[in-house]
Amino acid sequence: MAEETDREGITGRAGIDRVKNKHRRRLREHVESVLAQGVGEISARHRIGKTTTVATSRTFFQLARLCGAPKAKDGPQVSRELRRDDLREAIELLAGRTSAQRAQLPGVSAARARQILAGAIVADATMAALNLAGVRICPWALCEGIMLDRLHYSAGPARHLFAIRNESA
Repeated sequence: MAEETDREGITGRAGIDRVKNKHRRRLREHVESVLAQGVGEISARHRIGKTTTVATSRTFFQLARLCGAPKAKDGPQVSRELRRDDLREAIELLAGRTSAQRAQLPGVSAARARQILAGAIVADATMAALNLAGVRICPWALCEGIMLDRLHYSAGPARHLFAIRNESA
């Protein structure tokens, strides 16, 4: 087999890190079994389908980009969505490629090229379990939310930043 070097500089035999269908199926089954434990509780507390569902992670952001959402450089205020139909097609695309090839796809960073397929499978299983056709992509993740929450409840000179955020939202 030919040697190939990915953007991280890691060399391996071409095709060696492609994922077999049986491994994808096992991951999907595991994710579904874990989700089954909590989906009933989530559905009971929230009327899924009648609300806006938001995904907030770098993986969802990159998957949305792979599925045609605007680039990050277009700014955080640009609306981005990940549709489950598009995600299923992306899973097939990702599964047929090596990590180095995945890193060349739109929105997929070299650092996440090895895990993006697993992230896509988890995202698809989660959306299926919650009966979601799509999710809106939030440009900020959990750490920013924690920071903003901390600013809100803290006294001191940074408290005015929370007021600015509320006025602009």
